[in-house]
Amino acid sequence: MTFYLIVCVVAMTFLGSTVIQSERTANPFVVLKDLMIAFFEWIGDLGIFCVRLARVVFVPPHEGRELLRQIDAVGPKSFMLVALAGAATGAVLSLQTRDSLMRMGAGSLLPSVIVFSLIKETGPIITALIMSGRVGAGIGAELGSMKVTEQIDAMEASAVNPYKYLVWTRVLACILMLPLLTLAADLFGILGGWATNALMEPVSLRLFIENGFKTVTFNDFLPPTYKTAIFGFIIGVVSSFQGMRTRGGTEGVGRSATSSVVLCSLFIILADVLMVRIIQVLFP
Repeated sequence: MTFYLIVCVVAMTFLGSTVIQSERTANPFVVLKDLMIAFFEWIGDLGIFCVRLARVVFVPPHEGRELLRQIDAVGPKSFMLVALAGAATGAVLSLQTRDSLMRMGAGSLLPSVIVFSLIKETGPIITALIMSGRVGAGIGAELGSMKVTEQIDAMEASAVNPYKYLVWTRVLACILMLPLLTLAADLFGILGGWATNALMEPVSLRLFIENGFKTVTFNDFLPPTYKTAIFGFIIGVVSSFQGMRTRGGTEGVGRSATSSVVLCSLFIILADVLMVRIIQVLFP
C-alpha cells in the first residue's frame, strides 16, 4: 500500500492530471500501468542524474565562490524562519504536554520532555520540511527557469559543467547548512518552551536547561542532528533534478517548483522513518 501511494504521488507530481485525463474512461489497470511506468522512468532518470553528479564531485574547478553564495542563500537567509518555527514548536510542546504531565503528577518532567522531543525528532523533521518548502521550491524554480530559457545549454556550449556549477554547489550547501539550522531550531525551541512554561510557573532558564539535559547523552543528540545532512542531500538532489528536467515554458517552471516541494517532503518523511530505525540499531 505504501509503495502504491509513493508511485501515485511521484507519477502524478510530474504528469499532473495528464494520465488521469487521458485515461478517464479507460480501464483502471491501464491508469495504474501508466503510473507505474512514469514512476520507474523517473527513478531511472534520477539514477542517471546522480551518476552524472557523482562524476563531477572531485573534478576541478570547485566553484568556491558559487558555493559560498549558495551557503548564504540556504543558511543565513533561512535562519529567522527556522528560528521562529523552532520557538513556536517549543511553545506548543510546552502548552500541550504540561497539562497532561500535571494530571499524572509528573510536571517536573516537562523540561526533559521538551528537550528530548526537540533534539531527537521534532527539531530535525520540522527544519527539513521547512527547508524543503523554502529552498526546494527556490532551487526547482531557479534551475527550471534557466532550463526553459536555454541558459543551461549556453553554459554547456561555453564548456561550463552545469552539474558542477549549478547542482553540486546547491547540494553541498544544503548538506552543510541543514545540521546547523537544526541546532538553531532546537535552541529556539527550548527557549520557546521555557518562556511558555515560565509564564504559568516561574522557573529560571538555568534550572529549566539543567533539568532538561540531565539525562541527555551524545547518542541522543548527535545522530538526530547529523541525519539532517541526509535530508539536505535529498532536498538538493531532488529539487535540482526537477529543475533540470523542466519542460513547457513558464508553466513548467511552476510545476517544477511545486513538484520539488512535494517530492522533497515525501522522501524526507520516508528517509526519517528509515533513519530512526538505523539510529536505534547503531546507537542503542
